Amino acid sequence: MTDQELAIKIRGLKKTYDGEGATEPKEALKGIDLSIPKGSIFGLLGPNGAGKSTIINIIAGIVDKTNGNVEVWGFDINEDTRNAKANIGIVPQEINFDVYFTPFEILELYAGYYGIPKAERRSEEILEAMRLEEQRDAYTRFLSGGMKRRLLVGKAMVHSPPILVLDEPTAGVDVELRQHIWQYVRDLNEKGVTIVLTTHYLEEAEELCDEIAIINHGELVICDKTPNLLKQLDEKMVVIHPVSAIDEVPIEIREIGAKLNEEGAIVIHFSPSVITVGQILDKVAKTSIEIADLRTEESDLEDIFLQLTKSEKE
Repeated sequence: MTDQELAIKIRGLKKTYDGEGATEPKEALKGIDLSIPKGSIFGLLGPNGAGKSTIINIIAGIVDKTNGNVEVWGFDINEDTRNAKANIGIVPQEINFDVYFTPFEILELYAGYYGIPKAERRSEEILEAMRLEEQRDAYTRFLSGGMKRRLLVGKAMVHSPPILVLDEPTAGVDVELRQHIWQYVRDLNEKGVTIVLTTHYLEEAEELCDEIAIINHGELVICDKTPNLLKQLDEKMVVIHPVSAIDEVPIEIREIGAKLNEEGAIVIHFSPSVITVGQILDKVAKTSIEIADLRTEESDLEDIFLQLTKSEKE
């Protein structure tokens, strides 16, 4: 992929926080390389403290990098800071508004910061998209947490940047609002906006992202197209519901990892390259268990995430 096809290009990005007193220096990023294509929805995942927010803050110009290069829409964040910032909108995790401003005033104020003429401002359109038209003239101190988070998204879009970075955009919002924000993200992407998304909700990443990078302990663990990532894990699950409840898993299938779940179903995680469903059923047939229902499930992003990060937790 050429540089012209990249919305964000990161090479050798390192960040070390100096220790104070008895505290040792902390290496938050250990040489990250990322290529985020224009027009994509790109997911940045990782456990707490993995380095996701540090990357976002460096891109936003809030944190200084120790080493490496970052380009936003072709502009180096250090050599051409103004153009780099003009091409990106950041939605931070932290909610920080002047409590005596209304949503409309906040959008107008930020549009003014970017030098957008009044006739070209989209404040009303953004409020409607964020379902905040009824709160247009209410002080932000009276808004709910979900409303404030929507206003953060709207604020980042006042200058119509080609890149939008969403740092945990649906944290603390209800399911209905999460779905609404997802749809808004899709709509923006269909209009050509590149979306970079950090999230703790693996379902969110699996639902929205074209490509996903997983960061752990300041290092890039994997980066691939979402369908390819989901295919990489050689693991499936078979769930068996017995006709009669059982108190203990028979030894014949316990040896292949069978366990009882809270519903009394038998759950077996298996690798298709090692054992087939047919072979599993042959082993079940050798027990006294009569099967009432059976289903198999593919691995999802949560399985992959846990497999790629569990070794660091053990």
